[in-house]
Amino acid sequence: MISWPSAKNPPVENIGKLPQLSLTNSKTNEVEKVTIKTMYRMYVCGITPYDATHLGHAATYLTFDLINRYLIASGAQVKYVQNITDIDDPLLERAKRDNLDWEALATSQIDLFRSDMVNLRVLPPDHYIGAVEAIDLVSQSVTDLDSKGSIYSIGKDLYFRNYSSPGFGSLSHLSEAEMSHIFSQRGGDPNLLGKESPLDCLVWMAKREGEPGWESVHGTGRPGWHIECTAIALRYLQPDKSDAYCIDIQGGGSDLIFPHHEMCASQAYVLTGKELAATYVHSAMIGLDGEKMSKSKGNLVFVSTLVRNGEDPMAIRLALLSQHYRQDRMWTSELFDEGKLRLLNLRKAFQLQEVAATSGVIEEICQALSHDLDTPRVFRTLDDWVERTLRGEKGGSNETLKTVLDALLGLAL
Repeated sequence: MISWPSAKNPPVENIGKLPQLSLTNSKTNEVEKVTIKTMYRMYVCGITPYDATHLGHAATYLTFDLINRYLIASGAQVKYVQNITDIDDPLLERAKRDNLDWEALATSQIDLFRSDMVNLRVLPPDHYIGAVEAIDLVSQSVTDLDSKGSIYSIGKDLYFRNYSSPGFGSLSHLSEAEMSHIFSQRGGDPNLLGKESPLDCLVWMAKREGEPGWESVHGTGRPGWHIECTAIALRYLQPDKSDAYCIDIQGGGSDLIFPHHEMCASQAYVLTGKELAATYVHSAMIGLDGEKMSKSKGNLVFVSTLVRNGEDPMAIRLALLSQHYRQDRMWTSELFDEGKLRLLNLRKAFQLQEVAATSGVIEEICQALSHDLDTPRVFRTLDDWVERTLRGEKGGSNETLKTVLDALLGLAL
């Protein structure tokens, strides 16, 4: 599947070597240095395309865009893969509710997502893979898991024994009772009759009446959710056999820690004998005016709607980045107004021929980003520089700072 056109990403020159990047690893709950390498493998879970890109989606992909940009600016290559769950129960349910063809619905929402990513200047993944195009890949992974004795059937459906991985549960730090409760809320079936463990997950669903299915050695059906990402990540990121883990970074929203990423890691360990990721990174949740933003509440704010209403995508980007990616936060009119004002003032400053000193500002921005993407510190630094510039201070390089903000923060000013 085609991703989206890349925003021009200028090389960062004349600012010296970037500090080593540190990120919060969800598995340890600690800020850890990311090992310096010449090439990184990063997998970020994509959308289920049954509605447009809401601000929670946008915040997640902006987080990993910052990581991608920082590693690239440091001189490394980043192999970046993202999936699209273009066949799943929520998609089929939405299509049935709205009397739409499920494939047409998925296509329209994927196209809208691409345009949102272009507007927000998110660098595209190297591989953008749909579950439907990965059917054969998933089927082979299920076969491989079966050969290791970790698959069993309930009727014509196939389930994976999560506890066949000795580390199952170590990412989410939850008790079995907590995992079962969350699993039931997030697409799982812990109380299904015939399961060996409530936490075993579906990897191949036999075709249901009125639903699509694909031929495989496992019968006609479709993939389970977690095995889709495991199979795509291992195939398209091609882990280095010399590494102690399969990939460098696995990421997504914090709601994916369990069950999704926990179960992906379990499957990957059984398939490879290795930890799936060296670092698990998760972006916090976005609420709206004091309430959790969710599909069930109907209070989602969509990027495309804001842009269609004439809002500047860079103001959206600024507003979402102004708070720390690990902090659950609210989208409010005040937050958005702050983003718009910050964008206006930055553009005013960059229109001037003479600006306040920039070398210390650039160094502070790089230091802040290197320490777990500390964007609040970045914007405090920029606000101070803008204020000094608009006061008439001189001695800085307008173009150098603009290039740094483009390359590291994705801001078109």
